Amino acid sequence: MSAMLLLLLVSSLMIASATATNKTQTKPGCQLKCGNIAVPYPFGMGEKCSIDEWANINCNTSFHPPKPFIGTIEVVQFLETEVRIKNTIAAYCYNQSGASIYNIPSSIDLHGTPYTFSSTKNKYTVIGCDTLASDGCTTRCDKRENVIQGSCSGSGCCQTSISKGLKEFTVAVVSIDNHTNILSFDECGAAFLAEEDKYKFKISDFYYNNIPSLTEVPVVLNFAVGNRTCKEAKKNATAYACKDNSDCYDSVDDTGYLCGCNTGYKGNPYLTLGCQDVNECEDLNNNPCEGICTNTQGSYNCSCPDDSYSDGRKNGDGCTKKSKELPILQLSLVGGSWLYLSIRKRKLVKLKKKFFQQNGGLLLKHQISSHEGRGKSTKIFTAEELKLATNNYDQRRIIGQGGSGTVYKGILPDLRIFVLAIKKSKIIDESQLGQFINEIDILTQINHRNVVKRIGCCLETEVPLLVYEFVANGTLSHHLHKKSGEMSSISWEDRLRIATETAGALSYLHSAASIPIIHRDVKSANILLDEHYTAKVADFGASRLNPLDQTQISTLVQGTMGYLDSEYFHTSQLTEKSDVYSFGVVLAELLTGEKPLCFERSQEQRNLAAYFVVSLKENRLFEVVEAGVVKKGKTDHVHAVAKLAKRCLNMKGEERSTMKEVAAELEGLRGSYSSASTSRWETEPIWPMNVPR
Repeated sequence: MSAMLLLLLVSSLMIASATATNKTQTKPGCQLKCGNIAVPYPFGMGEKCSIDEWANINCNTSFHPPKPFIGTIEVVQFLETEVRIKNTIAAYCYNQSGASIYNIPSSIDLHGTPYTFSSTKNKYTVIGCDTLASDGCTTRCDKRENVIQGSCSGSGCCQTSISKGLKEFTVAVVSIDNHTNILSFDECGAAFLAEEDKYKFKISDFYYNNIPSLTEVPVVLNFAVGNRTCKEAKKNATAYACKDNSDCYDSVDDTGYLCGCNTGYKGNPYLTLGCQDVNECEDLNNNPCEGICTNTQGSYNCSCPDDSYSDGRKNGDGCTKKSKELPILQLSLVGGSWLYLSIRKRKLVKLKKKFFQQNGGLLLKHQISSHEGRGKSTKIFTAEELKLATNNYDQRRIIGQGGSGTVYKGILPDLRIFVLAIKKSKIIDESQLGQFINEIDILTQINHRNVVKRIGCCLETEVPLLVYEFVANGTLSHHLHKKSGEMSSISWEDRLRIATETAGALSYLHSAASIPIIHRDVKSANILLDEHYTAKVADFGASRLNPLDQTQISTLVQGTMGYLDSEYFHTSQLTEKSDVYSFGVVLAELLTGEKPLCFERSQEQRNLAAYFVVSLKENRLFEVVEAGVVKKGKTDHVHAVAKLAKRCLNMKGEERSTMKEVAAELEGLRGSYSSASTSRWETEPIWPMNVPR
């Protein structure tokens, strides 16, 4: 009987606990789990259980355990701002007699929803030794020995970034030589999106029996609510999704906004009473107070017992016992306090030294000292300064995310308001630390008005931080790539100026820096615009110093899909001409207003660089140039820039212009455009040749 009563009591407590959890995760009366997977609001199962139709989840009970689906897409995990989904793989396979036994494309379409493929978490991956993907990506290798286990460096496996805001991924793969001479170790080729941190290449992935296991590598989707910015959403209190003790921040892909609990609260920000006060005093292991801890709404207070004094905080001065003895004891107390503070100070110094060394500080110090006198000194920020500047790295302060980290807007309460951009590394591992030190070292040597200014860094935190100037007007990509039907507000004159400034900055990196620098990730998302729309080249995490006696560098392939130099992609040989190719793609973007790679376009138009070159060859330039450019730009100038872009996009690097030549030509075009501003071209609409009025 006692055992039964105990069992009933435990069961009641479990039900009560589950009910309490459910209250902060789903709407009342709605199911929390589908099989083993929690489905928190704004998602939901059943009528009126989700925030909108796009968040309706179908719990398919034909599986054991049941599985959640968004339409036909299987979900494997719901995260705070993202959703992990099951993968689909484009693959082909051959048997040992050379006959095709498997050939299927891959397609995921997110149109009509606020979902996008995460450009910071996913990588486009192609594997195989005889693989040609429909977007033009190729992997070749003729011997098993040339394939490196765990490495996606181009031989047997390659990975590139995807464009921000991508909504459709469709790809097919074929064999170039029907796997002749490689069937002994490579039966299959494949192409797919994959969460970068979840996929590690294995040579066994080449085998037919292992293709199904690749579908277990997840893909990460971003989502947003409201289909508007925070500023717009707050004007409509009825439709505003963020509830008590929460606030909103704009989504990374500009598809809407997201809600987050305020500092000191946790829970579900989309539900009434969802964000509850965090009782910091309840956590015995991480109690912030040395003395008495008193919880308050959204915060806490520390104090000392009556027989002690000071601030009572563990990370402050703690509590010191009051002395009732004569001055000699007071003197002892002072001496003891001095000793305590000295020991505490030594501990802090030791911890900072540990992080400094762990974060590559000695290497950085050596690299900066070797460039002393050739660039600005680096300001070393304290961890507390940057924590305060970013409001404890509040998600609402995120202004950008890239492959190597997240960028926050920081505000320092100086004698004047000083705004910074603070880059926090994504992962703590040797390769990421190398990129961080690499970026500081490179930026230390650069002094150019069209390159984002490096201000300093912080090495006394577990994750190293880089601080640089805040550029107010966002990225060129954001201004060029408007929603369907909208036209960019950037004039042709501004586009020509931005192109000239960017080319000048890259020419400086290649030719005028103390040691030539190859950027390696030139794209419109890495060209920032200040309040005057002046271009600033940013993000040097992937850049490489190019010794003067070397024409090319053997390196792992890095870059963004759509901008990546095909010659570099196939050979892994990085040269300055790789930047020239990427800049050619940027010129094509400036002329057309189109994204460099878009699966929403037809097959022939999907890759902007290839389609742009073909259109120019076939005298169809003005069919692809954005209407605003045609109307406001002189046709001869537009033609000249288009031909320059074509030279930059030459498949052979040696036949491309240098960045110095590109910059000089654009400067000349800009000068002649300005001098002709009073001509008839400026008073009449410009019509493309062979297009009737």
